[in-house]
Amino acid sequence: MLDIIAVFLCITAVLAFLNRRYVGLPSAIGVMGIALCLSLLNMASDALGFHALHTLEQSLVESIDFSELLMQGMLSLLLFAGALHVNLSELRAYQWQITSLAVIGTSVSTLFIGFGLWALLSLTDLELPLSYCLVFGALISPTDPIAVMGILKSAGAPKSVELVISGESLFNDGVSVVLFSLILAMIASGEAPSVSEAAQLLLKEAGGGALLGAIVGFIIYRMLKSIDSYQEEVLITLAAVLGGYALATHLHVSGPLAMVVMGLVVGNQGRSYAMSDQTEKNLDMFWELIDEILNAVLFVLIGLEVVLIQFSTPLITTGLMVILLTLLSRLLTVGVPIGVMGQRVRLPKGSWSVLTWGGLRGGISVALALSLPPGEARDLVVSLTYLVVVFSILIQGMSIGILVKRVIPCGKG
Repeated sequence: MLDIIAVFLCITAVLAFLNRRYVGLPSAIGVMGIALCLSLLNMASDALGFHALHTLEQSLVESIDFSELLMQGMLSLLLFAGALHVNLSELRAYQWQITSLAVIGTSVSTLFIGFGLWALLSLTDLELPLSYCLVFGALISPTDPIAVMGILKSAGAPKSVELVISGESLFNDGVSVVLFSLILAMIASGEAPSVSEAAQLLLKEAGGGALLGAIVGFIIYRMLKSIDSYQEEVLITLAAVLGGYALATHLHVSGPLAMVVMGLVVGNQGRSYAMSDQTEKNLDMFWELIDEILNAVLFVLIGLEVVLIQFSTPLITTGLMVILLTLLSRLLTVGVPIGVMGQRVRLPKGSWSVLTWGGLRGGISVALALSLPPGEARDLVVSLTYLVVVFSILIQGMSIGILVKRVIPCGKG
């Protein structure tokens, strides 16, 4: 395992250097784009008869359990680091917009994409049961906080728009995981859960995760307040994140929501009442470094994962249709409501288009797809998920800054 970690860190460091020195794209987009291009060149050389490098890359990527690595390892650190810098008082000003987008928008999008994919597949040679179409809808509907927050930093979006889309992305993955679990339970049992069973699961997963995050966050806040030594305080937050996520897993509550709530508590209460200036500076520096390094590793892994996809003409055609379907779903569940409500949502004119195009999908969707039971249905869901994620990060991520400058007047929001 140490050898594998060392190899991927070395690859990430080299690609990050190449991006910063020669390419100049935002870090997440740049390292993923370079990794993807190298992987595609490797696949082309394999088709021409040069198999050694392709075999090496494939064995290297297959040695990593992407789902386990992200969902049980990196995700806790990345979500806490993202929530740590969110101003809760500013977020509270847009609580209804964020709640409706995270809960209602994600739920409606799951159904729209699920049934839409089922209808689209009837026009192709590919087959997928309706239940797995709904699984795909659940895992592809949420925007990825890791992708969104990293790319929005360099996009120049107005503060209000950034708050809404970042807040939505921090919470909607918890809703998505609950829907994902419900549909998988339905597949396993062969029958749909009742409304009461679904409500109980939602309360346990989401409510339990938020409660656990608040309790652990308050304990950490009290510990930080009682001492003034940044070395121990940084260590306490790191232990709380890893330990809190492990505890959430054992209690079968939402670890992602627990990390978000804990990050909000420590980042707001802790920053205001428990940290000296030196502690705040060192704590922020530590978690920013963790965020940047793990983000780079994550997007390199996504770029390299392309060697595991079995491309075909029907898959590429279907993938293009699904990309349009996910964009249409985002428009109908987010863009249209924001556009219709206008100034009542207190966002600058033109925000609906930024919120629609800025709904980036990322590693969480890929990890959920890879966690499905092995089989043909899983292979198709993984392939379609990968195509949507790559389009989202490379095309939408690279163009969101241009869109912001064009549709939102300078200085608004």
